[in-house]
Amino acid sequence: MTNNSFFDEGLDQSAVKSAIVAKYFGAWAKIIGKSCRGDRIAYLDLFAGPRRYADGTKSTPLLVLEMAIADPEMSRKLVTIFNDKDDKSSRSLEQAIGSLPGIERLKHKPEVKNEEVGTEMVKQFQEMELVPTLFFVDPWGYKGLSLQLVNAVVKDWACECIFFFNYNRVNMGLGNEFVRPHMDALFGPGRADELRAKIDALPPQDRETAIVEELSKALNPTGKRFVLPFRFRSANGTRTSHHLIFVSKSFLGYHIMKGIMARESSLKEQGVATFEYNPADARFPMLFELNRPLDELEGMLLKVFAGQTISFKNLYESHSVGRCFTDGNYKAVLKDMEDRNLVTAAKAGGKKRIKGKFPDDVLITFSAARN
Repeated sequence: MTNNSFFDEGLDQSAVKSAIVAKYFGAWAKIIGKSCRGDRIAYLDLFAGPRRYADGTKSTPLLVLEMAIADPEMSRKLVTIFNDKDDKSSRSLEQAIGSLPGIERLKHKPEVKNEEVGTEMVKQFQEMELVPTLFFVDPWGYKGLSLQLVNAVVKDWACECIFFFNYNRVNMGLGNEFVRPHMDALFGPGRADELRAKIDALPPQDRETAIVEELSKALNPTGKRFVLPFRFRSANGTRTSHHLIFVSKSFLGYHIMKGIMARESSLKEQGVATFEYNPADARFPMLFELNRPLDELEGMLLKVFAGQTISFKNLYESHSVGRCFTDGNYKAVLKDMEDRNLVTAAKAGGKKRIKGKFPDDVLITFSAARN
């Protein structure tokens, strides 16, 4: 019997994870479904799990299928493959899928498999040219999760990956020789060795930062991908339990997922999301107002773009990657800066512009740097 402690966590954590994946799937499927040349898009989940979480909430596969059933175009194009090596979980999921109202509207019947995820499956993906695919990886711990697996899927056009990993198990696994092959597969052998040497002397918070940073770098070896992590805290908020990590080759996908993760964050400081779900945040509403991240953003912009004129679109795309700020945060700061004459804004060719609004094509001129 497979055991995943996250399935036994409270309603909030499991619901937030599923909400992030399902909401992104909905946005991705509508955009890619209209822009792709073929007649198929796919959702692939190799560690699909049971039909419901321990608290009774629907698991991600059922949420995805319900969205597809409700959308006529999606119901014609979507191919879904769900896999779980645990026979009981896969049978439970297959039964639940068959009972979904309107499931017969899907042109492509959902496929439920019961296979081990390993090198053979990776090889199959490496040798295939995939249709546009959203790939969700939610293993029980780390077995089966590897760089090769992610790379084998995201290599093709409009293929993106969301994966969920148990931070505690990875943290402990890095120092455990018995699971060295699994850690090497996740980070890459050379990077894993460097990480082992680096984290030994680090305090817990810095250790976590180093692990997530190195994993993000491993997922983006050429610098042409976009990687976005989201952290889950334990029920009492004292430690990290899991991370959800998004990998895309598209800035638009990165932008959409950033907005979804920001809205699902349990805390916002000055309107800036923490990209974290922490059940304890609600108990300490005053503590976090001591930080003022929007003030920091203003200082960054004044330093980076001093004396320059740049469109909002180019500013946002070049400056927001790897930072917690959404497009709404940039617009709020720029509006305040315009009110204080730190920037001016106008549309090309003298076109009319509403003051305080920053559409993609508005040109922003920053004051020169002060001595």
